[in-house]
Amino acid sequence: MVTVVDGDTVLLDRQLQGSAQVRLVGIQAPKLPLGRKNFSKWPLADRSRLALEKRLLGQTVNLKFGGRRIDRHGRLLAHLYLDNGDWVQGEMLRDGMARVYSFADNRALIGQMLALEGAARQARRGIWAEPFYRVRNADSLEGLFGTFQVIEGTVRDAQTVRKMTYLNFSDDWRTDFTISITRRALKSFAALGLDPLTLKGRKVRVRGWIKKRNGPLIEASHPEQIEIIDK
Repeated sequence: MVTVVDGDTVLLDRQLQGSAQVRLVGIQAPKLPLGRKNFSKWPLADRSRLALEKRLLGQTVNLKFGGRRIDRHGRLLAHLYLDNGDWVQGEMLRDGMARVYSFADNRALIGQMLALEGAARQARRGIWAEPFYRVRNADSLEGLFGTFQVIEGTVRDAQTVRKMTYLNFSDDWRTDFTISITRRALKSFAALGLDPLTLKGRKVRVRGWIKKRNGPLIEASHPEQIEIIDK
């Protein structure tokens, strides 16, 4: 049995591994303030929470782990399944009530989640009908520093400088959108047979938090953050 906090967080009726709070790993639902000062509720946050409630209230849930088990807030990081086999994260993505939000230390099922998100986005279900969550163009990222975004664009240049690999999306790296990849992160790309330097000239979709580093920048810590979309 669970109590739903928001569209991607629940409370169990008992503790497991020292925690009763579960973060549905791999997804990000529209956020509620939940006591945070000066935090504006994201569009469809109430609807997303209600969608999760309808799926879970009165149900027994089964937790499965695919990587790191507890986050820095003490929450369990798990995939949730119902007794009938329904995968809760998959259903939330299928209905457009969340988007994929993955981490380097928790990469299980990302491919399946991206496919479900893509189908919902194509059908403009749920959040994908809201401008707030639209896929952004790499050339139009003004005012988005500090936000999580899904971005599309063509890689104009790809190079490694010292210990960092950069994918640039215009001819001026000082102001353009850039993806950075550390040498450590490159190992996970190589494990999948991927070389980011070969992405020059390719159209890609990347997701992550936008930082200001010269121009806007996303740090790619694992390959699933970058989808090649001109196959």
